[in-house]
Amino acid sequence: MTSAVHTLIALQRRYLASLGKLSPAEEDAIWQVIISQRAEVNRRQDELKRFELTWATSVRLCETAAEAAYISGAENASIMIRTNIQLAQSQVEEAQKLSLDAEKKLAETKVMEVERMTQHAASLESNNDEEIPEAYLRED
Repeated sequence: MTSAVHTLIALQRRYLASLGKLSPAEEDAIWQVIISQRAEVNRRQDELKRFELTWATSVRLCETAAEAAYISGAENASIMIRTNIQLAQSQVEEAQKLSLDAEKKLAETKVMEVERMTQHAASLESNNDEEIPEAYLRED
């Protein structure tokens, strides 16, 4: 998921850097790629939610198996299961941190996009105002 988010961030930043320098066709092409990447990010976020539900269920099952192994006298098996659960949980936590970091960067990029688009629109508006001859602005 993080790679999809970072790709989207890169696309949006490139677009913002070239704002006002692209032809309408180039701008449309870039927007199609951005929209496609946003859909990919959404799809991966949905996958991540399903994975997290499956993960929580799996951890509970493994903990139950470890408890059953301990009760039945298989202490080594119980210890091994619990150790593997802890290792897997630390890896999942690391992946979650990376995902949260990517989400934070995406949110920052969205804020930057809104600011740049607002500035660009204001710039276009001020250019349009300058192009209108003063004679047309008077109310004679």
